[in-house]
Amino acid sequence: MIPIIPINDFGLAKPINTNSPVLGDATLSGLKNPPPLSLYIHIPWCVKKCPYCDFNSHESRQEIPEKRYVAALIKDLEQSVPRVYGRKIKSVFFGGGTPSLFSADSIDEILSAVRMLTPLEYGAEVTLEANPGAVDTNHFAGYKQAGVNRISLGIQSFNADYLKALGRIHDDKQALAAAELALKTFERVNLDVMYGLPNQTLEHALQDAQMAVSLDPDHLSFYHLTLEPNTPFYRTPPSLPSDDISADMQEQIEALLQENGYEHYETSAFCKPKSQARHNLNYWQFGDYLGIGAGAHSKLSYHDKITRETRHKHPKVFMENAENVREQNNGAVDNAWVIEPADLGFEFMMNALRLTDGFDIKLFAERTGMLWQTVAMRVAEASKKGLIVQDLNRITPTMLGQRYLNDLLALFLN
Repeated sequence: MIPIIPINDFGLAKPINTNSPVLGDATLSGLKNPPPLSLYIHIPWCVKKCPYCDFNSHESRQEIPEKRYVAALIKDLEQSVPRVYGRKIKSVFFGGGTPSLFSADSIDEILSAVRMLTPLEYGAEVTLEANPGAVDTNHFAGYKQAGVNRISLGIQSFNADYLKALGRIHDDKQALAAAELALKTFERVNLDVMYGLPNQTLEHALQDAQMAVSLDPDHLSFYHLTLEPNTPFYRTPPSLPSDDISADMQEQIEALLQENGYEHYETSAFCKPKSQARHNLNYWQFGDYLGIGAGAHSKLSYHDKITRETRHKHPKVFMENAENVREQNNGAVDNAWVIEPADLGFEFMMNALRLTDGFDIKLFAERTGMLWQTVAMRVAEASKKGLIVQDLNRITPTMLGQRYLNDLLALFLN
């Protein structure tokens, strides 16, 4: 059972009993320094919910209460500041939903509050997710002026038939136009592309990859379509390519990107030299992140514990609670708990083993406060199975380990 942290009316975690540092086979040695801190800002509305999407997003069937939601986000941040007081924010990420449904003025107001309430690092990466069907020249210009310096564009495909099958609101022409406009406006652009789509052929998957490469963004993300529970696609599965064809798609897409100068640095992420997504890299290196907005998650480290938080999921409930902090109300935070030391090894590996070049062993102690010996036997078992390589002080997943990541991670489950 995960222990719940009591929260007082300022959103501060009350002290919990940490006199027993040993849980299961794990010993808590303590964090000497906090890890880097990122800020995630969730904007939950979209024009239309895609049938494969399991994110906390809501169709904008009525007028979006944009001003009220922005005010609630700022209230959420104000309530959260005591838990990260004095720590620099190294990156900001607007996710959704479709953040590009919000005006540039709203994004500017939010970022102004971030700068006022937190020490935002100079030159911090500020990313905003955008939908090709919900942007234009004025949007991008306004976001850039507000302080956004990186755009992540949800292309998914450059083929009109597959976009229709995915329930996207944009077509192939809009996808290409939005990508070109983003690249013209911003130096740093990520394109999200999917493969393994309904009835997709290997040839068409490679055509999408070739088009993405020809645009020459500094970052590309390629995701295999998965059927997530509680989605229309899960309830009524479309006809998907076979596992063998999907594997061919993955291998040939990776080869094509490598030929064109893209480094495969994470399971689904590829970049030009020195263009990794700093925000996501912080997740994968088990850094800290404060999440504000409806349904947002946080991971925050202290010298004697690592905690997680969730916000109220429904936008209306989130706004009501963020606006009215009182003794019986924890504000925007819906739930908070301490990660059991016995589970920290798995949580760290679940992130760090997504990195294709792995991690330095000392990072484990720095980010978890745990002794390496708590996972050493499981590392040895993974090495014996050919899933990882331990080279001096570095742990790297093998090609087999990357292909069967879930099997590798299962070895670290408590």
